[in-house]
Amino acid sequence: LTNYHLPQGVGDIVMIQSDHTGAVDILSAELETADLLGEQRKAQPPPLAAPTMWTTEKMKEFKAKMGKENNGRMVVKRGEVVTVRVPTHPDGKCICWEFATDDYDIGFGVYFDWTTVTSTAITVQVSESSDEEDEEEDEEIEGLSPVGDVERGSRSSLRSRYGEILPVYRRNSHREVQAGSHEYPGEGIYLLKFDNSYSLLRNKTLFFHVYYTS
Repeated sequence: LTNYHLPQGVGDIVMIQSDHTGAVDILSAELETADLLGEQRKAQPPPLAAPTMWTTEKMKEFKAKMGKENNGRMVVKRGEVVTVRVPTHPDGKCICWEFATDDYDIGFGVYFDWTTVTSTAITVQVSESSDEEDEEEDEEIEGLSPVGDVERGSRSSLRSRYGEILPVYRRNSHREVQAGSHEYPGEGIYLLKFDNSYSLLRNKTLFFHVYYTS
């Protein structure tokens, strides 16, 4: 095999095609994007540990207790997704949650937003579907930089802030109290999603309790 010494610049790809078989071999690929991808990988948040999950059968007691709390009960309407945003607290090391529903199940998942916490207040966001949440993310991106800026963010770059702790799937919260906990991976905001987007007819009455422990 003859050695060829070819000048190479950043982004050049050197290939040899066989006259006999037509096969192409890539001998060298010093891509400029390789460094960019390496930096992007370094910027990716670390993987998140799985939560601890359990259930209890004290439905009546839990609902009665949460029914007396100011923010312990809400209605998740048909087709809606309710996201409870819970910032990490400087005095805490672990988030805990409990929830139950009347009569019917509900989808539930937990995500983490690696962002700076400016307030420890718990907030609730309501959207009609996960698609609407995607549109709100796009609007947030548009506010980051002027239109036409080649270095503006993208949906993928924004979502790189988010990590999945527990994917959304339907839970039998109408039969048992669903509970769980997760140790803080760092500073950020927990996103507890209660998903009723699959239901076209039924609203769901949700009883829930979110707190932190040290």
